[in-house]
Amino acid sequence: MSEALATGKVVNTVQAIPMPVVSPRLAAMWKRGTDFLGCPVAILAGAMTWVSERNLVSAISNAGGFGVIACGAMTPELLDTEIKATRSLTSKPFGVNLITMHPQLIQLVDVCAANKATHVVFAGGVPPGDAIRKAKAFSKVVCFAPALVMAKRLIKNGADALVIEGSEAGGHIGPVSTSVLAQEILPSIREVPVFVAGGIGRGEVIVSFLEMGASGVQMGTRFVCAHESVAHPRFKQAFIRASARDAMPTVQLDKRFPVIPVRALVNQGTEAFMETQRRVLDKYLRGEIEQLAAQLEIEHFWAGALRRAAIDGDIENGSLMAGQSVGMVTREEPIAAIIAELLNQADAALASRS
Repeated sequence: MSEALATGKVVNTVQAIPMPVVSPRLAAMWKRGTDFLGCPVAILAGAMTWVSERNLVSAISNAGGFGVIACGAMTPELLDTEIKATRSLTSKPFGVNLITMHPQLIQLVDVCAANKATHVVFAGGVPPGDAIRKAKAFSKVVCFAPALVMAKRLIKNGADALVIEGSEAGGHIGPVSTSVLAQEILPSIREVPVFVAGGIGRGEVIVSFLEMGASGVQMGTRFVCAHESVAHPRFKQAFIRASARDAMPTVQLDKRFPVIPVRALVNQGTEAFMETQRRVLDKYLRGEIEQLAAQLEIEHFWAGALRRAAIDGDIENGSLMAGQSVGMVTREEPIAAIIAELLNQADAALASRS
């Protein structure tokens, strides 16, 4: 659900934002990515629950990037409303991120179909084959690949593009760093575009991944403090004050109950999650709850904790999900300024290679 849905607040309106100036050299390097996304800047926005809603998504797309709605725990009805609202704010392409463990996943895909979504991004696990097939009938399908073997499997199952996200990212993360994933996967996957994610905060590193064979990148943390973001001012200030070492992953308590680690700024909410994990683990080990239901209970905890911080401003008890690139977030500024800075840094890096 978006803040606009929750409160009626709309901070972004349709604006004639000039498209960013992309140098010919950079445009050539990420042409495969821009062709796939349908925008001039091959920066895919990370889907952040409560934050990646109509205002931020449309602003990113209007500024030349590729915004992505975070469906999270939305019902099909809420997602339908959010897609329509986003389209009222931008005529540019944007995507919809769906969590694979959502109990109404197929219905959410149907909502995307009814709204003629051009790109569906499956996250949070391996998407079922029927979900991929239904999505491919009307859109391009993007999947997350945590390892080379999974990348090959997802392509075989129909993925049109991949995101490889390292452990430096915010929110749910895997165990392998971005740099290692890039070395493992980029030289071996040529069939589809690959976007690199996790810890990316400057244009120079974008260039380095493009040189390795990436078609573009995904970024989330860098956009949280945009003017167009509906995140609470206290949430944004927590990002601006934080350093990279403040964004830490949670710990899995028992290997018999796999819980995907979450990277966030450490606060009292972190301990609340550990206590929730202990309680749910005890219920699971006593046979009182099935594994999927237990995992969904933990996901619901995160959704509520993230709302408390990102929307309500409770930065002590809520969840401050952030990637390690949070140390490079130093001020609140417009999306267009963020993208322009990244492009300038990328062009400067390319110029230094001449």
